[in-house]
Amino acid sequence: MSNLLEKMNITEMFERTKPYNRLPLLPPDKDIVDKEVLLQWGYASRNLAELNKNLLRLPNPSMLINTITLQEAKSSSEIENIFTTEDELYKAVSDSVKEESATPDTKEVLRYRKALWTGYNIIKEKGGITLGTIIRVYQKIKNTTQGLRLPQSQVVIRRGNSELRPGEIIYTPPQGKELLDSYMDNLIAFLSEDASFKQDPLLKMAIAHYQFEAIHPFSDGNGRTGRIINLLYLVSQGLLSKPILYLSKYIIENKVDYYFRIGAVTQRGDWKNWLIFMMQAVQQTAALTNRLIDEIVSQMVSTFEYGKENLKWYTKEVNEALFTQPYIKPVTLGNILKRTSRTTLTKYMGELSKLGILSPKQDGKEVFYLNNDLIRILEG
Repeated sequence: MSNLLEKMNITEMFERTKPYNRLPLLPPDKDIVDKEVLLQWGYASRNLAELNKNLLRLPNPSMLINTITLQEAKSSSEIENIFTTEDELYKAVSDSVKEESATPDTKEVLRYRKALWTGYNIIKEKGGITLGTIIRVYQKIKNTTQGLRLPQSQVVIRRGNSELRPGEIIYTPPQGKELLDSYMDNLIAFLSEDASFKQDPLLKMAIAHYQFEAIHPFSDGNGRTGRIINLLYLVSQGLLSKPILYLSKYIIENKVDYYFRIGAVTQRGDWKNWLIFMMQAVQQTAALTNRLIDEIVSQMVSTFEYGKENLKWYTKEVNEALFTQPYIKPVTLGNILKRTSRTTLTKYMGELSKLGILSPKQDGKEVFYLNNDLIRILEG
């Protein structure tokens, strides 16, 4: 690592309109874990362990790609004021043609989901978090070939239009290539070198998330990239088998507090309340995700018994396919049953609709079939 950062006087006052080139390195230079933090860490760790165990109840944990992770993608994008409707999102997921013609905001949400699973596949293949992994996730989110922001980029963080003093600069991240490289080297080392940086992985995740957002290494998309890195790090540390933790829902519901706590670390070194906030986020998010899994599994069992009782061709594989995403096209059923006849598939979809397992929804010349029970659970 460059000696540039080590020579700095990091006690200089923070000024929001000037590049924060004296952002302290990790780890924090004081003991930031007290009894209150440990108590919240304990709750978060227990709920996260229960979630990881609960994932095994699903017949195919990857089925959550199109359910819980889709909700995570939508909420994470909303934090950045990128909005889409569930209807358009579900259509785009179930139909590649609809995805191509989707609104820019919907495409942004879908890129978040793709970036999450791109990062997950890299982690499973190569292990821990690297700079290359972070850059690849960012590139997927923004559909770009750019890497770390360049020295001439005058990036600042401003208040939103709906806030008091809209447009006011509230933070200016570090600037300069050598400086940015040094901060990212330190961040990667903190996450990957357990012997040098001894800290519980869950607390490390929270500390690193602040640091990543403070470094602000990309010209845009830092929030979404940082939230994906949180999940990938938990996977790399064995705390989650899949990157499924609906953190963005908690953050968007506590958005003001989230940004206040980040600012308090920068301005006053208030790590304690930031760690408590993040531990509570993990605790409540894991509990919510556990509830979603319980409800999905319970509904799958009920739907399977109902479908099997009324339809001779209804199988466990068909039932699972109907719960892979909220909107279903006939081709999904055809792939499972190895049937290609349009007439046969239309007949089967009609039978599912008559029983109320699915309901048809006309969209121009296309017909989508909705799993209303799954939609109710996801949006409840």
